[in-house]
Amino acid sequence: MLTIGDFASHGRVSVRMLRHYDAIGLLRPARVDPASGYRSYEAAQLARLNRVIALKELGFTLQQVKAVLDEEVGAAELRGMLRMRRAQLAEAIAADEQRLTRVEARLRTIESEGQMSEHDVVVKPVPSVRVAQLTAVVRSYQPEDIGPVIGPLFAELCRRVAEAGIEETGPAVACYQNGPDYDGSILVRAAVPVASSVRAGRGDFEVVDLPPIEAAASVVHRGSMDDAVGSFQALARFIEENGYQSAGYARELYLECPEDPARWVVELQEPVVRR
Repeated sequence: MLTIGDFASHGRVSVRMLRHYDAIGLLRPARVDPASGYRSYEAAQLARLNRVIALKELGFTLQQVKAVLDEEVGAAELRGMLRMRRAQLAEAIAADEQRLTRVEARLRTIESEGQMSEHDVVVKPVPSVRVAQLTAVVRSYQPEDIGPVIGPLFAELCRRVAEAGIEETGPAVACYQNGPDYDGSILVRAAVPVASSVRAGRGDFEVVDLPPIEAAASVVHRGSMDDAVGSFQALARFIEENGYQSAGYARELYLECPEDPARWVVELQEPVVRR
């Protein structure tokens, strides 16, 4: 038998924690001296303690841990649960990192307020182009809703276009419009230009002609699209200061997309009309 101190030392936990686990029925000592009240544990109980700590560290509440262990979940099933929880935590961490990136972009924009803009905005026509495209509906125009969708959509589109034996003839384009239910949702189009001779039915995707834009306020953004808020706001300032008004969501023309998103070059093309 091990004293509570020795058991705590071998389990790398505190005596206070073991007393709490005893109080809530999560890990009872093997023996309690009726005269002194001293708790003693068996070495075999370290196995249960290991399970308690592993589940607790992965975010399970102590009540959930007790329910899991009281059902005598086997090692294989427990490992499966831990793997699932690990994947959930990894996803949450990735979402938090993306959120921090967006906040940093906002802070940089705030810090640059009142300074000379580094963005050169021009107004130009954008010709019609035939594209292969896939579409999806997302909850809003916020980056946290669009980001997780647009990348996989492009990857799937490029795979299908390649399988159909069709050659891409230019840089990819992302287009946006209001969703079909007018509830704030957004229809996202991932598109790649193809030859004018390509017709619908060549693959599991749509083939359409993107309409021309008579006048688009255009700016080149360099860097990750998570950091594009400054470029979008430069467009907004130009549009207001030069007597235009927006006529729709900006298209995103992906001119250069190396593996490192910080080195991307993307042209933002926002349709405008004179006020």
